[in-house]
Amino acid sequence: MRHCRPASYDPPSIGFALVANADPSSNIMIDFPHQYAQTRRFTMGAPRNVRVTPDGATVLFLRSTGPDDPVLALWALRTATSETVLLVDPQYLGATNGDLPPAEQARRERAREGGSGIVAYSLDDAGTSAAFTLGGDLYVVETATGALTPIAASGGVFDPVIDPTGRYVAYVADSTAADSTAADSTVSGLFVVDRTGDGEPVLIANDANPLVSWGRAEFIAGEEMSRTRGFWWSPDGAELIAQRTDETPVPVWWIADPAHPDRQPRPIRYPSAGSSNAEVRLERFAINSANGSIVVERTGTIDWTGSASAPFEYLANVKWSKGHDPLIVRQTRDQRTVEVVSVTPANELVVRRIIEDPVWVELIPGSPTWAGTRLLTVEDLGAARRLVVDGVALTADGLHVRSIVQVDGDLVTITASLDDPTSVHLLDVHLDNSAEPARFEVKTTEPGVYSSVSGGQTTVRIAQRVRHRGVEITVEVAETGDLLTIDDLSAEPVITAQPRFFAAGKRALRSALFLPSGHDGTESLPVLLDPYGGPHAQRVTQTHNAHLVSQWFADQGYAVLVTDGRGTPGRGPGFEREVWGDLATPVLNDQIDALDAAAETFGCLDLDRVGIRGWSFGGYLAGLAAMRRPDRIHAAIAGAPVTDWCLYDTHYTERYLGTPADHPDHYARCSLLTDAHLLTRPLLLIHGLADDNVVAAHTLQLSGALLAAGRPHQVLPLSGVTHMTPQEVVAENLLRLQLEFLDAHLRLSPRTI
Repeated sequence: MRHCRPASYDPPSIGFALVANADPSSNIMIDFPHQYAQTRRFTMGAPRNVRVTPDGATVLFLRSTGPDDPVLALWALRTATSETVLLVDPQYLGATNGDLPPAEQARRERAREGGSGIVAYSLDDAGTSAAFTLGGDLYVVETATGALTPIAASGGVFDPVIDPTGRYVAYVADSTAADSTAADSTVSGLFVVDRTGDGEPVLIANDANPLVSWGRAEFIAGEEMSRTRGFWWSPDGAELIAQRTDETPVPVWWIADPAHPDRQPRPIRYPSAGSSNAEVRLERFAINSANGSIVVERTGTIDWTGSASAPFEYLANVKWSKGHDPLIVRQTRDQRTVEVVSVTPANELVVRRIIEDPVWVELIPGSPTWAGTRLLTVEDLGAARRLVVDGVALTADGLHVRSIVQVDGDLVTITASLDDPTSVHLLDVHLDNSAEPARFEVKTTEPGVYSSVSGGQTTVRIAQRVRHRGVEITVEVAETGDLLTIDDLSAEPVITAQPRFFAAGKRALRSALFLPSGHDGTESLPVLLDPYGGPHAQRVTQTHNAHLVSQWFADQGYAVLVTDGRGTPGRGPGFEREVWGDLATPVLNDQIDALDAAAETFGCLDLDRVGIRGWSFGGYLAGLAAMRRPDRIHAAIAGAPVTDWCLYDTHYTERYLGTPADHPDHYARCSLLTDAHLLTRPLLLIHGLADDNVVAAHTLQLSGALLAAGRPHQVLPLSGVTHMTPQEVVAENLLRLQLEFLDAHLRLSPRTI
């Protein structure tokens, strides 16, 4: 038996106890599943949403008061005094999240937002005022003094945005339908209020049709394009561009709650692959004040969708920068063309950049943006994802850009992966030379995942590293040379993640192996594959808390293997695009290849006892493995799996498979329903019945196909649970039930409690 540790392995030295299984404030012993659920996956007490005022004097952030407090508050770090002050305490205001507007509930589900209290805020350009909503009410706080002003607003405020000058606040809320005589005439409307005027909100636009909304991002934008906003201020606060969304063409689906048969099913408009998307229109409004009252004037329609012969279907983004006309990023239905266009004051379009790809064009955070008069984009060119200025690539092979963070004159801060996709570093790229590739500096050297934000002479660096639990936030004040920190008050995990990173097989698949704490390498262990495995996302990163669940399963007596296969980012366009037309074969083959490589490298993996678990795409992969590779996989847990890609949404699915009408073979190749007769291994299906992303029909249809084929399996329905499983009792007991299932099918002897 080979030793379970390669010679090059250097175990991490982490500055807290390997096992701490007691709550120091009590005599009650705690375990990981309980702590994981109670702390909302260790997010309570962790700082987030960091912003810096332009003068660098104040660093704003959200954080609850500790690991047992779920309510996020707004804090301010004063860089001159190093003092951290509680700017707004939601609990002092007596506000709760018990009655959130439906639009806000939907936004949080799209953003996988599990927090409560103040979960987002908007800042004016000077950094002097911040707007936020709490329990559907609207507030503005002065960041220098903490002076708080409630703003009169029509009920159920959603996504308030203060204008760049700090005078107006625009927001979405319920309103009375325009020209409606119906008994129930409540619809969604876009409002604006003048903080310096009479305080009365003014309706900008609404519609009598409840399927038409104003100022709200549609489902596809929020779920797949990372755009959660539907209106945009001009830099001078004198204009608004607002999105009008008509969901009438989108198929209506129904979300029922079988546990409460007295309740009516909830209708949703779900754009499944090959079906119609919502129709998105942009309107422009002038905002003025006269005699203390707001005057709103509609100044025209922005026809961004192109011509009938060359239509654009997806509004990817709108950006309005000082000194520039607004930019619109639009994408075709097949996602092979993205255009960046500017909008003149007369609402005419000027094409600034066309990005084309024979497979698909990736949408990248921060791209496009202006650097003076130069347009910066991030594009897949050749073997790398590159920073591009006015069509000229600035970065070379081996550097894969993840995002544009900030532009300061001729200095562009980006995040990128270098030779190792498991780390995301901060780099400064210099635009002041004509050399190609451009000169750049790597600002972070230790493996990890980094981001930053700055204002004035103050730079905040946010780091997640495998040797440190939680998030590390450092604040560098160049003017004084001070180096400050923002404390992470989240819980100290009762276990320590100890990933063994390695490159598996001929494709050098980035993988992490987890063994039981203290394992000496001599005992043969059952194996648990724990992937996400799908495109556009990574699990194998040089961070700590992201690996805690895998380590917990390992500590129960398993060798847990996590692998990022083809389709995952950070290794170049070619690696990502190998899943085009087939989301099944490449990703499954990579998991099996990594399993074999891990067994050869570490030696203590029992390949006769291999299980797999996953959620969402990972759940799909688990079901796929159980049915197509029973020779290698002996038990599977499929959580919220996609089982028929015809039932998943347009933008994600069609990016990789095309439409069902054009490529029926792609959909047949990837379906689990047609594989049901192949199942010979134990399979546990888990699904939230309130899931509006991967709807429960996926699991129910697969269960029906398995029953028709005479294949035994288990189904665990979760009443009232969505895709993000936010309930504490669900999060805790799901881990225990999965362990029990794996033990029953992979362990040689019963577990000793």
